[in-house]
Amino acid sequence: MMTQIQARIAQTIAAPMLKRWLEQKSVLLIDVREPVEYANEHIPGAVSRPLSKLDPSQINPQPGQRLVVYCQSGKRSARAGTQLRSAGTINVMELQCGLSAWKAEAYPLEKSRNAPISLFRQVQITVGLLVLLGTILGATVLPWGLLLSGFMGTGLVFAGVTNTCVLGMLLAQLPYNRSIGQRWL
Repeated sequence: MMTQIQARIAQTIAAPMLKRWLEQKSVLLIDVREPVEYANEHIPGAVSRPLSKLDPSQINPQPGQRLVVYCQSGKRSARAGTQLRSAGTINVMELQCGLSAWKAEAYPLEKSRNAPISLFRQVQITVGLLVLLGTILGATVLPWGLLLSGFMGTGLVFAGVTNTCVLGMLLAQLPYNRSIGQRWL
């Protein structure tokens, strides 16, 4: 029997082990990324439960089923694992390095044809347009317009240093990004 300390320690598994468990149908796989990310691509058999709305009481593996959470790189799944363990779910595992590890093994993915463009591309388009607008304003109408370009550059540096994209989180809340790709338990 596990002690409470052992239950709170993160357990990770590698992509090849997860693939075996999926083939054996012995795992409940939870994707904790936002719905637009899930719609763009996800591991076959995964269920969407975004970290932003994660409710541990709604996650109930069948007897004998392992519980694995994953995200893009492992950061959000670590938070989800901690949240689930704190709520009393003892055997929670996290896919080591997330979807990136799954893709590195060239394992299959499911994709939705109706998915909007990826959040990463949405961020690139938004930042690019705002930098362009700030530059045009600064060069032609208002010198203060250049502050918009500087602000967006600062945001990109912050996102790179902290591995947290505030603009991406805001874009994920838009209706067309939230209503797509839901597959619930």
